[in-house]
Parts: sequence; structure tokens; C-alpha cells
Amino acid sequence: MPRSVNAVASRARRKKVLKLAKGNFGSRGNVWTVAKNTVEKGLTYAYRDRKNKKRTFRSLWIQRINAAARSNGMTYSEFMGKLAAKGIALNRKVLADLAMNNPKAFEKIVKTVK
Repeated sequence: MPRSVNAVASRARRKKVLKLAKGNFGSRGNVWTVAKNTVEKGLTYAYRDRKNKKRTFRSLWIQRINAAARSNGMTYSEFMGKLAAKGIALNRKVLADLAMNNPKAFEKIVKTVK
């Protein structure tokens, strides 16, 4: 009985990986063994950095809120503590956006909290 290898599935699997490796430099984009390693590493980084992106943005929002709060005579921790005590439920993303794009509205929030 002849050996069955299912070349159709193998070819499809390789084509899928080579498509993901498209645009890489040199053999990373067109040699199967090298491309496979590149794609696996890239997908690992992509998964990890989807998590890191959230951390990075939260950190950026905190810096923006802190800068705006300090220009209105408060520290970040004071501001966030008093917001929670007053029951004002605005998240950091919204506060940072207000601090950047609408400083007068942010100033009103700071006055409400004080």
C-alpha cells in the first residue's frame, strides 16, 4: 500500500506561514524553516504586547492626569482619592482626554472635588 502524506494540507500549512512572514528581510520571508521561526516569535510578541499596550496606555493617562491636576494645585493621588470619595465615576482614559483636549472642563472637575 502506498504511503499517504496529505501534501495538500502540508502545502496549505506552509503557505499560511509564508503569508504571515511576507515582508520580512531576506530568507525570513521566503525560506520555510526560517520563516516558521520568525512567525512563531512574532506571534509570541504580538500576544505579549497586546497586554503591555494596556499597561503603557494606563501609565500615559496617569501622567497626563497628574500634570493637569498639578497645574490646578493638586497631586494625582489626592485628586483620584477625592474623586472616589465624591462618587464621581470617570475613568482614567476619560480624565486624561479631558485634561488634554478640554482643560476648562477638567478644571471644573478639580474645583468640584476640592
